[in-house]
Amino acid sequence: MKTVFISAKIKKEPDYEKVRRLVNEKIPEKVLSICYSNQFADVAKKLGESLDKRIVYKTQVLGCSRPKFPPETKAILIVGQGKFHSVSLAYESKLPTYILEDETIEKISSADVARMERKEKAMYSKFLNSEKIGILVTNKPGQQRLKSAVNFHRNLKGKKSYLFIANDLNVGEFENFQIDCWVNTACPRMDLTDGDILNLENLQRLQKR
Repeated sequence: MKTVFISAKIKKEPDYEKVRRLVNEKIPEKVLSICYSNQFADVAKKLGESLDKRIVYKTQVLGCSRPKFPPETKAILIVGQGKFHSVSLAYESKLPTYILEDETIEKISSADVARMERKEKAMYSKFLNSEKIGILVTNKPGQQRLKSAVNFHRNLKGKKSYLFIANDLNVGEFENFQIDCWVNTACPRMDLTDGDILNLENLQRLQKR
């Protein structure tokens, strides 16, 4: 079956002059990268043209993407709703990260980032002490990383591992399997919100330390 994706745009645009003043007041950094979710694409474009900052990069951010920010980036401004992308981007980039929502600007706190780091370390410790590993794979376009999952499965030593492939991954179903630790190869941010899951890329990074 063919899948058609239709972009949805937010109807209400912000007061760009008010936002410009807020950015100047709340964000001391002079060089920014702007991230946005799909429905805020037009807002992000107009915002980049109205700010008194140097914008070096603009990109749409998805749950399954990891943007590579230019080295001159001093802070990230996210145009969107909720903290799902914001906290994870702050953690991954180690840059000051701000979210613009409903004409207000909030900085992601060091406490938010520290909680995410503690969770990752706890899950890595659990992985090291686990015997049975479940490797999650989705067949959704853009998130499917079957080759990486198979390579990880084949090269995993000292543990039993099993591949779980599905279109939708339901954390509530995990208790039906006798798995000690789950490793996610799908959306790299699923482990930040759903259950005790360790992302494969983060796991491999921790193993190199």
